[in-house]
Amino acid sequence: MTPPRNDTWTNRIPVQPADPRPIWSQIEEGLRRLLAASALVPGDPVPSVRELATDLRINPATVSKAYQTLVGAGLLEVRRGEGTFVSATPPAVRKSEQSRLIRQAAMNFASLAITHGAELDTAREALTQAWDELSNS
Repeated sequence: MTPPRNDTWTNRIPVQPADPRPIWSQIEEGLRRLLAASALVPGDPVPSVRELATDLRINPATVSKAYQTLVGAGLLEVRRGEGTFVSATPPAVRKSEQSRLIRQAAMNFASLAITHGAELDTAREALTQAWDELSNS
């Protein structure tokens, strides 16, 4: 779904140059967030690499890396001559792989929370709020 004129991709996928994560990773995460919140649904087109790079004012190779990662994960699909779209079918992930990915993300989240001095209850509440925000959109 192409954003309305007043809602640019810059607003939908915030990129922070000061963030220690690579910009391509921020783009990947932003697109995953849009998918999780159903702001992008199966079959929706995503902007071309060049279009998104121009909108975000970054190198097209950076956008390309994010797209390649999402294509590899089965979340986006490239249709030759047409563009890049949200995959019509979600990727099939084995339960063991799903568990591994969730544990890895949880470890990253817990590490961030602990190194910033957060208490377990604060971290749980942040996760619950994020889950509610994405699943109720």
